[in-house]
Amino acid sequence: MRQEQQFVSGLYARLDALRARAEDAVRDALKHTGTNFQARLERDVLVAEQSGLLAAYDAADNGLCFGRLAFRDGRDHHIGRIGIRDDDPERTPLVVDWRAGIARPFYLATGHTPMGLSRRRHISLKGRTVTALHDEILDLHDETRSGHEGHDADDVLLAALDAARTGRMHDIVQTIQAEQDRIIRAPHQGVLVVEGGPGTGKTAVALHRAAYLLYAHREQLARRAVLVVGPNPAFLGYIGEVLPSLGETGVLLATVGELFPGVRATGTDTPEAAEIKGRAAMAEVLARFVRDRQTVPGTRTPLEIAHEDYGTLLLDRAMAEDARAGARDTGLPHNLARPRFATRIIDALTEQLTERLGADPFGGPNLLDTSDIVQIGKEVAASPEVHAAIDELWPTLTPEELVARLLADPYGYLPDGEAEFVRRESGPWTEADVPLLDEAAELLGHDDSAERAVAARERAERIAYAQGVLDVAYASRTYEFEDEESEVLGAQDVIDAERFAERHEETDHRSAAERAAADRTWAFGHVIVDEAQELSAMAWRLLMRRIPTHSITLVGDPAQTGDAAGCGSWDTILSPYVGDRYEHVRLGVNYRTPAEIMAVAAELRRTEEPGFEPPRSVRSTGVPPWDVTAADLPAAVAEAVARELPEEGRLAVIAPPGLLPELAAALPGAAHGPAPDLTRPVVLLEPRQAKGLEFDTVLVADPAAIRSATPHGVNDLYVALTRATQRLGLIRPV
Repeated sequence: MRQEQQFVSGLYARLDALRARAEDAVRDALKHTGTNFQARLERDVLVAEQSGLLAAYDAADNGLCFGRLAFRDGRDHHIGRIGIRDDDPERTPLVVDWRAGIARPFYLATGHTPMGLSRRRHISLKGRTVTALHDEILDLHDETRSGHEGHDADDVLLAALDAARTGRMHDIVQTIQAEQDRIIRAPHQGVLVVEGGPGTGKTAVALHRAAYLLYAHREQLARRAVLVVGPNPAFLGYIGEVLPSLGETGVLLATVGELFPGVRATGTDTPEAAEIKGRAAMAEVLARFVRDRQTVPGTRTPLEIAHEDYGTLLLDRAMAEDARAGARDTGLPHNLARPRFATRIIDALTEQLTERLGADPFGGPNLLDTSDIVQIGKEVAASPEVHAAIDELWPTLTPEELVARLLADPYGYLPDGEAEFVRRESGPWTEADVPLLDEAAELLGHDDSAERAVAARERAERIAYAQGVLDVAYASRTYEFEDEESEVLGAQDVIDAERFAERHEETDHRSAAERAAADRTWAFGHVIVDEAQELSAMAWRLLMRRIPTHSITLVGDPAQTGDAAGCGSWDTILSPYVGDRYEHVRLGVNYRTPAEIMAVAAELRRTEEPGFEPPRSVRSTGVPPWDVTAADLPAAVAEAVARELPEEGRLAVIAPPGLLPELAAALPGAAHGPAPDLTRPVVLLEPRQAKGLEFDTVLVADPAAIRSATPHGVNDLYVALTRATQRLGLIRPV
């Protein structure tokens, strides 16, 4: 123990020295605030690099070193959260990063397959103090004993599983199991589906996979960023500290409702509306709605356009149909095809005017020459009235305008019964609206010609200014050396005006994740989707646009599907995009839920699926779930909370949405709402919010109401029953 403590103390001293060095580098860099562009750029890059190191050092401080590998050939390696070297880069690292290849035996070696190890040591720390050592002997011929040998190799794992919850998910780098390690380190190309029941560690595996991929493919993924999609804000808050604790910050965490820049989905749909909006058929509904915005005048009612110089112009149906066909033939999105439509309308009106103004009364050829016709065309193109007519027939639209119009009047695009569910005059956007907005953006496109013109003009001005600076420098140099031949190089000899201007352009110092969050067209390096079974077909269309390489990890459990729009089946989700070309693995061990609680949850599932087999629980607490009835449900819940609240850890009350207001009044100290503070001792949740979360104690209020509330109510109740790590209570109304 003393020897290990000395090593750990020295290791933390090294960490402190590295931290101080990085802090000094940042402090020194920030002192230099000169105007030289190259110097500013180098300073900013240095600050970003050192700040990233500081974040990694801070994250690694808690439990920096957690393992030691002793190989039969005499090699010895400590394993930790990050790799740390001394000042000699040629020497063996003081600590090997858990993601390095040489660290794999820490997670995979067994007595049957020792992978070259003689022993594996688990090191437990509290702060910077070694509190326990646990040695596993893997070479039975090695008679050396440390006194820390354990009888059960799972002691460390069980201790971690029994620890009180904090309201934040912790990393599992110290206790990654072999089946989990294989998934974490799987190749990042292609689609990997990780299925597992409650408590099997799906989310932990997915997050550690993100950390591993960023380590193994740093250059590629740090540039493109990794997207992690979660089911709700509460879940994202719960997992938010895992990747930073592993030293990784190049990851964007978001719900589907946050993946359309500029829109925050705060509204709520009815289950019926969400299901209808989530159907794949909504893509065709939106496409038809866009095409119907591309109109033409009536057969007998041409559009009259007043022109101040030429009188009334007539835009008839044939002219508009020809222009519309030409624009549609381009295959471009609506807004990008609009200039083609406008050009053909202007050409047709110009031809109309040319025939009217240049007609020879005696039937001869047109009296206007080419220059006259060009001038007429310019005047038609400059007419506000002409452009107003074009806007009426082929308007420029935003995704928000298009979807809002469809939702305000969906009749004719959806059956009347479904249209009534979807119809909404106004109100905040909902999560089910966001995939519709994204689809609309694809159908409409964005005409950025004006922005590009402005950018080109500004760039030309910068180049012209830079050329002026170089000309002045050249003139000054010529005057200085006019009486002698000089070999001294001037600025104009080593740089041209274009490159000189580029050096003074503003540099975007945002991280890849920050830039990705603001760019709807961003293509991520890898996407991880948790609770993937919950996403609608339209949500999958949105996500697949974000990852055209189909480098995706999906984690979930079809048995926990609660959303009416959820696809549930992996084939249903993936066949439109990759067919059957995906890898499917299943996690079969439940690390969270004690066997006593899992037995109750499994019986519930068997009422719907007689052959259901739950994941195998590794723990048994000896405490069966309790079940009571009460005349006053809120009062009974409050009493149970007071009785069951653990001294350490967290308690959750899970109830049907309609009961939450009464329970919130009865539990004034409980956290609740769309994104509750899960670090509070008591949290009040509806079943959908509880997905992916875990608590020491769970009280389920009115389980029958949860079951009957939605078509997937059995799945929602199954989720509620499997959130507890220690104790479960059910409180039913009389």
